[in-house]
Amino acid sequence: MTDPSTHFGFKTVNESEKAQKVAEVFHSVAKKYDVMNDLMSGGLHRIWKFFTIETSGVKAGDKVLDIAGGTGDLSKAFAKKVGKTGQVWLTDINSSMLGVGRDRLLDQGYALPVAQCDAEKLPFPDHYFDCVSVAFGLRNMTHKDVALSEMCRVLKPGGRLLVLEFSKVWAPLKPAYDIYSFKLLPFMGKLVANDADSYQYLAESIRMHPDQETLKQMMKDAGFGRVDFHNMTGGVVALHKGIKI
Repeated sequence: MTDPSTHFGFKTVNESEKAQKVAEVFHSVAKKYDVMNDLMSGGLHRIWKFFTIETSGVKAGDKVLDIAGGTGDLSKAFAKKVGKTGQVWLTDINSSMLGVGRDRLLDQGYALPVAQCDAEKLPFPDHYFDCVSVAFGLRNMTHKDVALSEMCRVLKPGGRLLVLEFSKVWAPLKPAYDIYSFKLLPFMGKLVANDADSYQYLAESIRMHPDQETLKQMMKDAGFGRVDFHNMTGGVVALHKGIKI
């Protein structure tokens, strides 16, 4: 029986291989992840994340799941919102990224629950969280529809899913964005993280990710009754918000 295929950037690979290839990318870049984020976005990623937090509706006492939480930026911000009566779980499928995030949070005085897990098989009960977030992680998942359904499952009715992700850029910006993505990003990756290939994959994975309207429909298909999105920086990034029925 032939293993189904999927994309890894612009390459076609067997589904069984993609998770390992994505894991290798993030094992490689984990220690330089935040430095590269600041360089690549000119610090804009901090504004994108701030907007996500401020429009999340998260309040004191809420339970929040941070999927693909990486170095813990959103988890820390959510922890401030929910306070001592709330709960924030930092999760990631990649042990290197999760280790960096856990250690950073502990160094800053945040002892949050942490779990290494696959977003397509979340180890949490039904209707548990008030909010689920995934920032710059959905595009790396093999079965995005399965992951979105799992996120819906663990949310309470009326709970919110926040998907912050690179998206389809405004057409007039596309030529300059393509030059930046395919020329400058790998160069910066080589210079700072000694890894051009991982940042070539980043540029390619962005192009393969569903555009704004397609992702909106995917979220509706997964069980979210109302889905809206907000473009930022000319569509370089979009924040999708879905409310569970």
